[in-house]
Amino acid sequence: MRVLGISGWSGSGKTTLVSRLIPVLTATGLRVSTIKHAHHGFDVDRPGKDSWRHREAGATEVMVSSAKRWALMHEHREETEADLAELLRHMSPVDLVLVEGFKHENHPKIEIWRAETGQSPLAVADASFIAFATDAAPADVPAGVTAPRIDLNDVDAVARFILDFIGTPAAVAEARG
Repeated sequence: MRVLGISGWSGSGKTTLVSRLIPVLTATGLRVSTIKHAHHGFDVDRPGKDSWRHREAGATEVMVSSAKRWALMHEHREETEADLAELLRHMSPVDLVLVEGFKHENHPKIEIWRAETGQSPLAVADASFIAFATDAAPADVPAGVTAPRIDLNDVDAVARFILDFIGTPAAVAEARG
């Protein structure tokens, strides 16, 4: 599986871009999955539901399954947070995994940057950023960003960059066998 991060500071537009990229990339025939990092506690379950009661009772993992989907919840309990490599081992094989967040992990990433976040670009100090997607004019991009610049509002341009990075859909299909 090819892995490509979409990373940046909070409020930069990562989720919006990923949501717009998925249909463009899947329309080329690619199988795409995502991993999203959350900086806060989250729950995909609701108090009182059977699966929630199983977790509250102490189960390490609870799987919920239906005709339309399944979800596996893993409680860390005494464990540390899983890193990206561990999470990827749990993913079914696809052509591309878009990773939202995980900005400090060492995998190829596109930085999403907007001046209004008030943050300096991550790409200045981290060579794992292979592109810099922004809506800022070239003259407004802070010095030190050497990664290729892509117009953040041009989803097709971002998708073309990704396809060039992972290989054309035909090359990916050939590699699938």
